[in-house]
Amino acid sequence: MAGRVLSYEKKETWIHELSGVTKLIFFLAWSITSMISYDTRVLAVMLILSIAILRASKTEWRQVGTVFKFIMLFLIINVIAIFFFSPYQGCEIYGSKTVIGHLFGNYYFTKEQLFYEANIILKYMTVVPSVFMFIVSTDPSEFAASLNRVGISYYVAYSIAIALRYIPDVQDDYIKIKNAEAARGIELSKKAGLLSRIKNTTPILFPLVFTSMNRIDVVSCAMELRGFGKNKKRTWYRGKSLRAADYAVIAFAAIFCTAALIFTFRGGSRFYNPFR
Repeated sequence: MAGRVLSYEKKETWIHELSGVTKLIFFLAWSITSMISYDTRVLAVMLILSIAILRASKTEWRQVGTVFKFIMLFLIINVIAIFFFSPYQGCEIYGSKTVIGHLFGNYYFTKEQLFYEANIILKYMTVVPSVFMFIVSTDPSEFAASLNRVGISYYVAYSIAIALRYIPDVQDDYIKIKNAEAARGIELSKKAGLLSRIKNTTPILFPLVFTSMNRIDVVSCAMELRGFGKNKKRTWYRGKSLRAADYAVIAFAAIFCTAALIFTFRGGSRFYNPFR
């Protein structure tokens, strides 16, 4: 469906051919490294590699564009909130205060605070491409089978697979409800202001929640009728064994992330300080 975003699509790329477990290991290692490090140089390299990997997966803008806009809005709100609640946190971290302008009252723009908040944005942006890559290139059924093969309970594996599988369905429900509200005269397009759109989006949430709960009930009943969970083990229709490419990606993730953290902490702090 044209309106869907963040849904799995089969494509002929080396990333799609990797096991779901491999992509999960890479995603976790990448995210943990990004969250720990505040070294701008490390984060910049990770961002470049993340974008290159996302391009290699042939992910199209229609798949991620809407979600990316929401993430950018969240980042903007986040950095503004950080500034107003803690306008000199960057100064405390870097041990200096270089004022570049006055906003109002006791609020001043400083190079240290702007640099700190730029690092926060950079940290999020290094993770976002890997999230998109993981979701749009991983077959939920294959991912569940791979997780179970490496020792994770099939209860957990199947739960994760269902969550990934129904992300597109929830998106479809949202679009249908949104179109229904628009047909009733509730303006949700760009013609309305931002605050008005946020207010008009609220009525969508309740029917979306109830629709999702109804789907959960249907799936639970279907699984129960089929005897899900009766046996300690189960067979899988789809699954991938780890191959040479999988081991190569896991090795790269381990070596790169270890080297990145060593580089980050080599000076005794995880913050890169250009103001010394």
